[in-house]
Amino acid sequence: MACSRWALHRPATLIANASCIRRAHLPGETRQAGPVRDRPPDQQERGNHMSVFAHPDFDRHEQLVFCHDQASGLKAIIAIHDTRLGPALGGCRMFPYASDEDALRDVLRLSRGMTLKSSLAGLKLGGGKAVIIGDPHTGKSQALLHAMGDFVDSLGGRYITAADSGTGDAEMQAFAQRTRHVVGATPRTTLDGSIASGDPSPSTAYGVFVGLNEAVRQRLGRDDLAGLKVAIQGVGHVGLGLARHLKAAGAELWVADIFDANVKQAMEEVGANVVRPQDIYGLDVDVFAPCAMGGILNEQTLQVLRAPVIAGAANNQLASAEIGVELQRRNQLYAPDYAINAGGIIDVYYQRNGGSAAQSDAHVKAIGDTLREIFTRAAASGEPTSVIADRLALERLHAGGVPQAEALKRQAS
Repeated sequence: MACSRWALHRPATLIANASCIRRAHLPGETRQAGPVRDRPPDQQERGNHMSVFAHPDFDRHEQLVFCHDQASGLKAIIAIHDTRLGPALGGCRMFPYASDEDALRDVLRLSRGMTLKSSLAGLKLGGGKAVIIGDPHTGKSQALLHAMGDFVDSLGGRYITAADSGTGDAEMQAFAQRTRHVVGATPRTTLDGSIASGDPSPSTAYGVFVGLNEAVRQRLGRDDLAGLKVAIQGVGHVGLGLARHLKAAGAELWVADIFDANVKQAMEEVGANVVRPQDIYGLDVDVFAPCAMGGILNEQTLQVLRAPVIAGAANNQLASAEIGVELQRRNQLYAPDYAINAGGIIDVYYQRNGGSAAQSDAHVKAIGDTLREIFTRAAASGEPTSVIADRLALERLHAGGVPQAEALKRQAS
């Protein structure tokens, strides 16, 4: 494995293993062993500078690791945002990013979101994330997964990985062959006493369902979801899980996904109406539930988005802070993503630290209470829900965290 680890620590200082510098691969450039004048012209123009510190999504991240393994073809980035509350825990995503810059932007934003998510959920965890650049359907190999596990292990527990979009049980089990700093790789007992995999996506889906109920209650004034019209963007593990909960509650569903197999499964299992991905935004529905990639609430989609409630599992749904302000102005109630989708991180927290299925379930259900507080504060102040969520999460972070997990353990015992 090529050593290609670069670490960014507070204060903003670049640290690299000198023996590995010539092998390091930075976002947007391919490092060559020779001087600039010996490289192809296009690489000469890009030069040797590193602009991570000036990146608009760099938010005093503690550490960035650029991982490259030539033998397996692995290209990945691990970002550790903040470890004040505990080790950074966050999923490992695999996605065919159009560019290294897209991957860097995603991992920087996702890792910061994990810091806020754990803080808001009252977990003694920091924020981190990993992304593997590649097609999750065709780009995996045992060698690639083992190489990624080695990189995670090299951080000595500062970052703990878990399943995410494009990865699942099999990938976590492969990582676990190379590192102990992984959660979700072993079976566990569920609330009904059955044995299930360590995949946290069912808890993520259930937490979103709980949060969606609260958002509907706040914005539409109804407790019953029968006949509620919901458009779900993305029906992978979490989106389909949410669809199952909504179907059981009597909701009418419309779905879209870039993968035909996902759409077919949703149509067969829950009787969902299928629309083209570009048409999902403009449907005349009560709830829009984004459960795919981030940045989908932007200037373009807001031109057609009609749903009065936005409540879904996707991370980093707002393309910018200004979008949150616009949603508030338009009276479209937005359930902040890292508040509503915290079920997965809550699940793996209990897997890692112990506790019963009942304790984990009670904590996931508390997502509704957290959102109620956010919605109430936003209504009282006239500020966007996204601003209130950030403020509440940072208040808890700077106070050293709220031991909500311990309180819920005592309540459920």
